[in-house]
Amino acid sequence: METSALAHSDIGRVKPTNEDSYLVDHDLQLYVVADGMGGHAAGEVASETAVAEVRRVVEEQRDLIGRFGESGEGRGELLQLLEDAVRTAGRTIYEMAQADPARRGMGTTVSLLLVTPTRGFIAHVGDSRVYLARQGDVIQLTEDHSLINELIRRGRLRPQDAKRAPYKNAVTRAVGVYADVQVDTLDFELANGDAFLICSDGLTEHVEPTDELVALLTDEALDAVPRILVGRANDRGGKDNITALVVRIDGGGQDASALSGEEVSLKLNVLRHMPLFQHLTYVELVEVLNVSDVHRFEADETVFDEGQIGEEVYVVLEGMVSIRKGNMELARLGPGGHFGEMAIMDKGPRSARVIAEQKTRLIAVGRRPLFALMRRDKEIAVKLLWCFVQVLNQRLRATNADLLRARLDQNELQNLLVLDEFD
Repeated sequence: METSALAHSDIGRVKPTNEDSYLVDHDLQLYVVADGMGGHAAGEVASETAVAEVRRVVEEQRDLIGRFGESGEGRGELLQLLEDAVRTAGRTIYEMAQADPARRGMGTTVSLLLVTPTRGFIAHVGDSRVYLARQGDVIQLTEDHSLINELIRRGRLRPQDAKRAPYKNAVTRAVGVYADVQVDTLDFELANGDAFLICSDGLTEHVEPTDELVALLTDEALDAVPRILVGRANDRGGKDNITALVVRIDGGGQDASALSGEEVSLKLNVLRHMPLFQHLTYVELVEVLNVSDVHRFEADETVFDEGQIGEEVYVVLEGMVSIRKGNMELARLGPGGHFGEMAIMDKGPRSARVIAEQKTRLIAVGRRPLFALMRRDKEIAVKLLWCFVQVLNQRLRATNADLLRARLDQNELQNLLVLDEFD
């Protein structure tokens, strides 16, 4: 897998100084954008310090990155490393501000991407953003820590009114304003052809994730893209400092370790169309995929037996399975089909036997890791619990309908027997 990256930063049309900083480190494959705040050059100091400190902490643990690249083990350690790097930067900035009254209250956003042979890792604080362009779509992988976004989440502001709202530049979380800060982290599978945009809000104020952005990130020559993006933001007002950092993943080299975009998208799509996960966002589906496994079965191999205690729900990624009760086949499921949901809910015995009809790949989501994810992320927990209720409601309605049909059939049979007696 090969990675290429380029960045451009500009003062914009209004601000007197550029308080944005960025890092493009091809050796570590670490890419950072920081948008400083504080005035009197304090914002510039904060962003530069954050970038330098993040790089220093990550560089000190580069052996950990190397081990993950070789074995694929240590995902949690890498996420912790990036979180620690951002928090260390925050403590350093805070201590600098405490030592200099002119810099009190200075801080910065930090949005970073670490690329490994198979996975990307993100750490994020503030309202700078990381976007992913994949398979013709642009997905925002980070959530703004801003007053506006918080009002939208609480239903007190409509997204279409956000640009006209007061205090739209107010952030609710920043690096260095306090001695410590909560850091959002995310890791995900990389795919050949992925393109990333890491940018300050001076760009997103004027350039939104539309078809225009998809075309630029995926088709335009890399050496032109950051300047084109900055130029368009300036042409549309340039109200703030503007930084655009573009990263592209190319699996065409000798180390083609990244998956195809179709493969990664397929996994997410089959989860998205499952009733249990239908209300989750793209990033939340990635979180579910991170706690799942892909199991492979040969033709005629048993997935599980009737009566076996189960803790996993399965989704067919590729192939075909047969669901059987005794000698009777109840159903056949192909790609996108799902089974075993009740095991997630009650950890009870399986009600049927499932056999692979051909070579088959299944996504398996375990009860314990899914519940651990729900404990960590309350938004996901609420959505999944609502889906649980909907699934149970559908099962109850189906059971009631079956009972009604059985009762009608029984009454019809009794009426026929009565008629036979009179005949």
